[in-house]
Amino acid sequence: MKSDVEELMPRLLPIEFGASTENLDLNGPPRNPQEYLRQVQLEASLCPEVVVAQIDPKKLKKKQTVNVSVAGCHAAPMGFCPSSSWQQQQVSNFSDIRQSITKNRKHWSSQTLDDNVLMPKLTDEEGWKRFCLGEKVYLGISSCDTDAEPALDYSKVGFPPFLSIVSRLNQSTVLMVLEILISWFEERAFVPQLGRWLYALLACLEKPLLPEAHSSIRQLARRCAQLRSTLVNQEDEKLPALNLLICLVARYFEQNDLADQPE
Repeated sequence: MKSDVEELMPRLLPIEFGASTENLDLNGPPRNPQEYLRQVQLEASLCPEVVVAQIDPKKLKKKQTVNVSVAGCHAAPMGFCPSSSWQQQQVSNFSDIRQSITKNRKHWSSQTLDDNVLMPKLTDEEGWKRFCLGEKVYLGISSCDTDAEPALDYSKVGFPPFLSIVSRLNQSTVLMVLEILISWFEERAFVPQLGRWLYALLACLEKPLLPEAHSSIRQLARRCAQLRSTLVNQEDEKLPALNLLICLVARYFEQNDLADQPE
């Protein structure tokens, strides 16, 4: 009896097989074209019509679905929007830095890291937060809550994005750490350690962007604009950093709908 597939789809190679093919050895090599085609047919007939994959959810990467939002940014309050010339200058400086990183990546990545620099494993999200932001920020401990420390402890205040560190990160790691920090920023205040790392990771992010990168940097720009809209003083030290990140996402990475429009 013919299968449903055979009823619906005519054979492209209608070949008649003799009775000798009944004892065909599927494990041996075919001796002629007819035996090869018969082997293919017999192997196909042994396959189940429906196959259910056995998937271990624990092995699935988080956030596989990419939702690219087209929502714009909060407009800058009056007097908080940077000028066109300022934005152009920041894009130019940023482009120069990216070229320098690309040119010197091999040199910096070959430099030996200090003994205290213990980079987290790729999938250690909490470890990357501690590494980049420091335990004080990660745990929400203000500087006034601890005694003065005689020496700078990067584990407490966060490791800066030294070239010898960021040059070691491949694109998958750059994007992953960027997503981790942006997600952290969604529910927390802006801090200098975060700004330094976001700038450095954007400088290492290769173009053309992957869909995941598009989504992440747009999320970053919207969060910066939202936080900027809550500022009450143009002298707030966070304003230049927020404007800079919005500018780079919109102007350098060409997310033009998020760009600030000077008054």
